[in-house]
Amino acid sequence: MEHLTFCVPCLFGLEGLAAAELRRLDMANVRAQDRRVFFDGSFADMARANLCLRTGERVMILLASFEARSFEELYQGVKRIPLEDFVPKEGAFPVKGYSLNSQLHSVPDCQSIVKKAAVDRLGAKYGLGWLPETGPVYQIHFSIMKDLCEVFLDTSGQGLHKRGYRAVANLAPLHETMAAAMVELAKYRGRDFFWDSFCGSGTICIEAALTALNRAPGLGRGFAAQKWACVGPEVWQQARMEALDKEFRGKYRILGTDIDPESLAIARSNAKKAGVDGWIEFREADATKLNAPAASGTLVTNPPYGERMLEQRQAQQLYRQFGRHVRYLDGWAMSIISSEPEFEYYFGRKADKKRKLYNGRLQCNVYQYAAKRRDSFQGGKEK
Repeated sequence: MEHLTFCVPCLFGLEGLAAAELRRLDMANVRAQDRRVFFDGSFADMARANLCLRTGERVMILLASFEARSFEELYQGVKRIPLEDFVPKEGAFPVKGYSLNSQLHSVPDCQSIVKKAAVDRLGAKYGLGWLPETGPVYQIHFSIMKDLCEVFLDTSGQGLHKRGYRAVANLAPLHETMAAAMVELAKYRGRDFFWDSFCGSGTICIEAALTALNRAPGLGRGFAAQKWACVGPEVWQQARMEALDKEFRGKYRILGTDIDPESLAIARSNAKKAGVDGWIEFREADATKLNAPAASGTLVTNPPYGERMLEQRQAQQLYRQFGRHVRYLDGWAMSIISSEPEFEYYFGRKADKKRKLYNGRLQCNVYQYAAKRRDSFQGGKEK
């Protein structure tokens, strides 16, 4: 099928980055909305998007959009969808979704209606009174917002942040798509020294290495649509070959440091699973005492934060110590993510740029500090 509309959900605040990625992939009619980006294309484009997107959460086919103020309208709207173009008679088609600010507010009831309409449509097309659903999964998603129902077919399966390298993580891990977004916001392309001073399980460093190598983050995993009868295996083979042909090779300086040896062991294991361990050095060190590893570079990090009062006070003290330590780093651009609303106060410096993002459901800000020369300070204060 050459004329499909696709939807890429993303974390709040990453819509612009996901849209820019899709444009770099030469996708057609890219348009960003709240927490999602649409584009038009073919199954070949769908495969490339699944393999290559760094900041999107999944790739879904938009099947239909219609008003649904009653269960009858919902049923009839779904029943009109030509599901048989995608779902074979043995295909499994579970249903999930949500409803917000709509007359149809019961999600379980909506799920039942969507499922019944799909069963009735496919049963009639295949001449079956009972559908076995023993084959590959064709996950149906629905969303009802202000009485507008949209129905999607999920081509990704597991979310795209599941790169396949992070079988184990430490406490409070950073979402892979968020880590990739931080690398993108820092404009890191592999030319300068990259440092994560609170590297934890290594996610930011790994995403930096994947970016420097221009390696498609989805190469190490599978996708739901790989098992679909309507998508030939050559589509995926071609997409993988194209992605491999676009990889870079070079010597990149990427360092991850952390005070916790157990986290570093996890980080080394994750980097090896991702195939980028040869480009990253992990080292045990205290971020509030370690000297800068180079004269200049890009620092991107996710310092610990606390959810309980005592932990929060400890995190605030850490921000203060870290801010004092890195205040006069010459030539280093810094991007720091934190959920602490008063981060700039404790860090001791107002950010040059601040961007609100959500790591899962947790509201955060990325505080960006441009590289400064030592002569830009006088008497301990910025000019």
